[in-house]
Amino acid sequence: MSLPHYFLQEQIISAQTQECFALALSSDDAKHMKVARMAPGEHLAVIDASQDYFECQIVAFEQGLPVVRICKKLDDKSCGPRVTLVQGLAKGEKMELVIRHATELGVSAFIPLKCERSIMKLDEKKAPERIKRWAAVVKSAAMQSGQTTLAHVSMPETVKQLCAHSYDFDAIVVCWEEAPTVNRISEALEKLLAMAEKPATELSVAVVVGPEGGLSSQEVDLLMTCENASLVSLGSSILRTETAGIVAPALVMYTLGALGGYNRGEGLE
Repeated sequence: MSLPHYFLQEQIISAQTQECFALALSSDDAKHMKVARMAPGEHLAVIDASQDYFECQIVAFEQGLPVVRICKKLDDKSCGPRVTLVQGLAKGEKMELVIRHATELGVSAFIPLKCERSIMKLDEKKAPERIKRWAAVVKSAAMQSGQTTLAHVSMPETVKQLCAHSYDFDAIVVCWEEAPTVNRISEALEKLLAMAEKPATELSVAVVVGPEGGLSSQEVDLLMTCENASLVSLGSSILRTETAGIVAPALVMYTLGALGGYNRGEGLE
């Protein structure tokens, strides 16, 4: 059984001088531990402020915080391709659903995309609070799924703004329901690997998914002006945005060797 994971915002485990010390958990995480009924003797995984990864054992509780001792330093399991999901803003709880499940898959970052056909509108005043909420969803999903890093949630961007920093990524995979079905993700990534001067584990790929109404042809045309962009199809079925936002990054990660996919030391077949 995997260990429950907790993230520390400021505390650095290697700086602790005592054998047993209190974990500086946030109030929400302390409540989470109480609800989970964790008790002395139980083990947990801790990712500290310097991103070091430890297995600790609870020896006591003091003022609602666990007092622990270090059992061992663990290997970081997060090595692999960096996949950023550029998700068209969607209404209701769809964004939270996508962020939650994509975090469980191991997506590294999220960029909410303001599109022509987005039903959800997010102005500058409301955006920070919504980003804070989405970051909380990321943390909860990361703790549940045993991720060793927290995915970053950016402020919403337009397609034009995304194109302006397109070279932050080795490739941009644009998922569009009107793309020819022969435009497969595996073939787009095969070309990327053939041109890349680094292994699949070090690649950074942005996956663009439109909102409920899909990307407009003008937005697709603008995205395709990026030299590292590829237009792909997710098959003959028209997927809901919240389905595509989970399926597309999963396919990219699997193809690049994550999620039990291809051997990274071998080419794509």
